[in-house]
Amino acid sequence: MTLNPFPFAVFRFPSVLLSRRLCRRKLSSTTSPPLELPLSHPIYLIWGSNTGVGKTLVSAGIAASSLLSSPSPVKFHYLKPLQTGFPSDSDSRFVFNKVRQLHNRNHPRIPLSASLSVLNASPAARKEMDPVLFFTGEEGPGSSELVCKTLYAWEEAVSPHLAAEREGFIVKDSMVLETLQRCFRDGFESCVDKERSEVLCVVETAGGVASPGPSGSLQCDLYRPFRIPAILVGDGRLGGISGTISAYESLTLRGYDVVAVVFEDHGLLNEGPLLSYMRSNIIALCAYLLLLPSSCRVPILVLPPVPKDPSDDLVEWFEGSHYLFSNLKEIMLSAYFERIKKLHDMPRKARDIIWWPFTQHKLVPEGGVTVIDSRCGENFAVFKAQKTEVIAPLFDACASWWTQGPDAILQAELAREMGYAAARYGHVMFPENIHEPALNCAELLLQGVGKGWASRAYFSDNGSTAIEIALKMAFRKFSVDHGLIRDSNEDTTNERSIELMVLALQRSYHGDTLGAMEAQAPSSYTGFLQQPWYTGRGLFLDPPSVSMHNNTWNISIPEGFQLENLRLESIIIQGSGGMHMVDPLFQRVLVNECRSRKIPVIFDEVFTGFWRLGVETAVELIHCVPDIACFGKLMTGGIIPLAATLATDAIFDSFIGDSKLKALLHGHSFTAHAMGCMAAVKSIQWFKDPCSNPNITSDGRLLRELWDNKMVDQISSHPAVQRVVALGTLFALELKAEGDNAGYGSLYARPLLQKLREDGVYMRPLGNVIYLLSGPCTPPVTCNQLLVKLYKRLEEFNGSKN
Repeated sequence: MTLNPFPFAVFRFPSVLLSRRLCRRKLSSTTSPPLELPLSHPIYLIWGSNTGVGKTLVSAGIAASSLLSSPSPVKFHYLKPLQTGFPSDSDSRFVFNKVRQLHNRNHPRIPLSASLSVLNASPAARKEMDPVLFFTGEEGPGSSELVCKTLYAWEEAVSPHLAAEREGFIVKDSMVLETLQRCFRDGFESCVDKERSEVLCVVETAGGVASPGPSGSLQCDLYRPFRIPAILVGDGRLGGISGTISAYESLTLRGYDVVAVVFEDHGLLNEGPLLSYMRSNIIALCAYLLLLPSSCRVPILVLPPVPKDPSDDLVEWFEGSHYLFSNLKEIMLSAYFERIKKLHDMPRKARDIIWWPFTQHKLVPEGGVTVIDSRCGENFAVFKAQKTEVIAPLFDACASWWTQGPDAILQAELAREMGYAAARYGHVMFPENIHEPALNCAELLLQGVGKGWASRAYFSDNGSTAIEIALKMAFRKFSVDHGLIRDSNEDTTNERSIELMVLALQRSYHGDTLGAMEAQAPSSYTGFLQQPWYTGRGLFLDPPSVSMHNNTWNISIPEGFQLENLRLESIIIQGSGGMHMVDPLFQRVLVNECRSRKIPVIFDEVFTGFWRLGVETAVELIHCVPDIACFGKLMTGGIIPLAATLATDAIFDSFIGDSKLKALLHGHSFTAHAMGCMAAVKSIQWFKDPCSNPNITSDGRLLRELWDNKMVDQISSHPAVQRVVALGTLFALELKAEGDNAGYGSLYARPLLQKLREDGVYMRPLGNVIYLLSGPCTPPVTCNQLLVKLYKRLEEFNGSKN
């Protein structure tokens, strides 16, 4: 009997119908200004573990310390974004009055100008406003300056979200952030001639860390795009230890840097447990200063008890606390300068010690290292130090190698879920064990992407290892079906009866581990220069490919390919091979042929699974199921590596026997780690739920159109563009190029991508192929703004080449 030497076929999938929905949207080229955080001078957020813990006292103390003890003129900005109970209660007015009062009493010879203003107020609050709120005192150009601003005010003394609703003055999160940014910009523009330490800005929040803002968003989420360093005002009262720790954890869980904790002494020695928890040290107890060891994480400052007599003007209290506030100010300045130094030093240090993947270090230009300070949703927050130093948003248009999908809300949810899993499980080994996150994840996979065909889920570390596992599964199934295994109870370690191969596609890519590379066609990744062991153990077919050019979809037929009965129905994506779309009819016929010869079929959905191309899985569009499928990347929301290989009962049964030698002897130390499984459960549920993902259609099976059809057509007709692919969350194009300008090693697209980074769009090329990759939850308006920016830069790029 002659055996087929190709025991299984590997496909990188999924697809979407070529007949794009004819829904047209009006494209708006207007965009909100990027939320940049200036770094020319220090800015801090003042948080409270609860309401009424003394945030405004701390703000006033820092202001007085800055303004009334400096030998040279300085500027202090106090910003209160959200104020309720206004105007009878105004934190800006308190800081304004108290600093002036301390100045007049103790430092009357120090020139000081002070201003107080309210930028926006509800109709009810405006009726009660006192003109004195807009008082400005001028002392001359050489004076220090106090600027106090309330950004949004409501009359009723309740949480901002209630006040906003009751008074009919709803303010979106974006409006709060944009107004805050304007205050930063306006305040610092006049300080270009001042030293870094001569200007200080504090932004005081309302209520506690998790108190809602006017839109209902928690304030710890509202201000997260700026990620401003924090001063936490804790609670020294009974129950304050718990509240302070909870507030601290809420901030750090969202990525805030807490520089110091401050609270009032109520005689309960709350600093002791906080000291133990934060592994820090007490800087000051009442009026006594203790040295701060260099090993401290977060310094804790304890303020003297605040007089309870309502008639006390607190002047003596502030005077007695001056040394503590001066120390706090120095901590804030020290942390600021340390941050600036790190941001400047990181590129040089990275070039000296880091070995980047897929990077020719010799070609990385000076200044070509991007310093990422943080991430918020789909944006990097990057350090820029050209004309001015800022932390600026940069849209991650390559989804960090196709892994990312969460918006800012899901990012916080995933951090919390993973923190819970780490605290509950740490890490536990998996064989013959089970834990709840792994079981829940496996059930979701089999009920979702594996529905109707898969019965088993095998966890691994990443997409490439998932492919390695799939290869072993397919080899075993083929060997069993074709009688290649004689006695499974014998150890056949050194026996090789036949050379097995794969049937796959040209331009395929399945990962960088050795087995996965053997299952892909020769390419830049597999040559002797990269992988001397590579032989390419397979037959690699050249499939028909589909693309748009000049507003028309075209099919490219390989030479010698038979056209009879060819019917174009849908398209399939090859990722690292150059974002090619492949006719699924070709693959469906191939799958049927493999089935007739008992050749197991693998779908590689590591890149394309979980809504990347508009559907949860390729099976839903090509109506053809595999024997084995691999998933990863977006499965966890991209926040942590985890992969799964799904298989049918028939595949699983080929490993069942009386000997352990017949089992699948493959595994990873962190198989099914609880944090990854927990993140996967949350992400899978989030992406397919219309309540959390507004892009899911009413029937829950498709993403709505994300890319504007008109702009897609326009870009496909651009003279610099060879072809376009647009489906699901992916928009890709190939630039017209010849010779060395074409192919994976080309640097042809670099000038274009550099210009797009200046526009706030981070892209990484595949040679002369570039792409935009959004997330399943990305608003279509954001996708359209990306296309507008791309088209504008294409015009410039084409002009420079002619």
